[in-house]
Amino acid sequence: VQPSVNSLNFVSVLEYFDPGNWRVSITESIIIWPGNSLTQPADRAILRGVSLRVGVILTAPFTIVQNVTDDNGQTRTQYIGYIPDLIQLLTYKIGFNATLLLLPSNQTYTQNIQLVNKGVFDIIVADVTITAARREIVSFSNAIFDNSLSLMVKKTPHVSVDLLGFLIPFSRKLWILTLGTCIYAGILICLIERADNEDLRNRSIISQLTMSIWYSFGNLVGYGVEFNATTAGGRFLTGGLYILGLILVASYTANLASDLTIAKTQFSVSGLDDLKNGKVPLNRIGIRVGTASEEYFKAEISKGNPNYYPLRTRQQLYDSLLANVIDVALSDTGAAEYDVNNRYCNLTIVGDSFATSAFAIVTPKQWIYAQDLDVGILSLKESGQLDDLRQKWFQVNNCPDDTAPSTAITVEAVGGLFGTFAVITFIAVLLFLWTKRYKIKNYLPQFICKKESSIKNYISRTDCLGTLANLGKMALYA
Repeated sequence: VQPSVNSLNFVSVLEYFDPGNWRVSITESIIIWPGNSLTQPADRAILRGVSLRVGVILTAPFTIVQNVTDDNGQTRTQYIGYIPDLIQLLTYKIGFNATLLLLPSNQTYTQNIQLVNKGVFDIIVADVTITAARREIVSFSNAIFDNSLSLMVKKTPHVSVDLLGFLIPFSRKLWILTLGTCIYAGILICLIERADNEDLRNRSIISQLTMSIWYSFGNLVGYGVEFNATTAGGRFLTGGLYILGLILVASYTANLASDLTIAKTQFSVSGLDDLKNGKVPLNRIGIRVGTASEEYFKAEISKGNPNYYPLRTRQQLYDSLLANVIDVALSDTGAAEYDVNNRYCNLTIVGDSFATSAFAIVTPKQWIYAQDLDVGILSLKESGQLDDLRQKWFQVNNCPDDTAPSTAITVEAVGGLFGTFAVITFIAVLLFLWTKRYKIKNYLPQFICKKESSIKNYISRTDCLGTLANLGKMALYA
């Protein structure tokens, strides 16, 4: 039964053709459905033709605001990004009318989603993470973006100047063992060679020990020495020193190169475990207030204590990192990857992502259009259009590619080596002065006497010239 202009009409839908059986009417019947539509309604409330106030949050590249000037010189605000493109696809797919409204920037995400329950917005389409606490307040659609959390740090590596860093390849016990072996081998060389080696004969015992230890050291590090072993035992011992030195030098070189490479690429934070282990002070960790990252930090790291560095906006997060106010910040992976690849080239992401989650559209509780919206989102996901949007907005990279590791070793990495060499040169000068102390003692008085004589001669010549000048002036006045 359907209404007509003047009365009610009966439209044949099924006809009885056999006892107990019905079939669709052979003659086509035009049915006018509620709303004067010829389309058969679904078993759910549909969004087609419905006007919605859609709240969006300014976060690049999800939603970017830009001013556009048309041909008439009129300036208007235009929304671009992942979210506006998604809304446009949904309007084409489902058929609703969307009016985009920018949410207040001085409120947290938790405060913004409550505007849906208050009726300020019909839905909110933004980078809003689905959490259990938020589900108690509002409802969410199917996921529109797969997300996780990441750690952001300043790209400048954390360089710790270690003056004795060149000693790191060997442990302290190994250095002591190597030094003891060098002295032990030197004593053996002295005992074996002192009677038969002409270079050691007719020397004091201290001189013999010193030269023997120097001989042992030179063979360990591959440096030539002033004399050679002449006895069979001395030569055999020298061969053992060669083998020991070859292995030690090769091991030291390999470990030193590895340590220097790690030092060049090391940041103050390497991953989430550093935060859990207390490597970074909690007040040096930046967390945006009212976000999913705050909930995760309280639950997994600080055990409910809000002793982190609070951040109100994403811009404050970046400014705090660049100004060294904080050492690390928790951020959504999607937005973080876009910003470090396009806007803030001197920031980077460290470690693996964690706390896998998803962004979804915020809707009121028990919203009648929820099923129709979910069907539209699933249709876009199955057709690959959501993947195309992600590739369009998140796979761009405008920062210079500096991923190739530099082979240059910094001054800080080997500064201690040069400092040690400076100390050695100072000791060498002192040794030189000590060996020449008698000559210096005899030469210094002569040098002082010559200096005093030169000064006296200079003074006498100056007095003579002054006297002649005065006599000349007196003759001129006379």
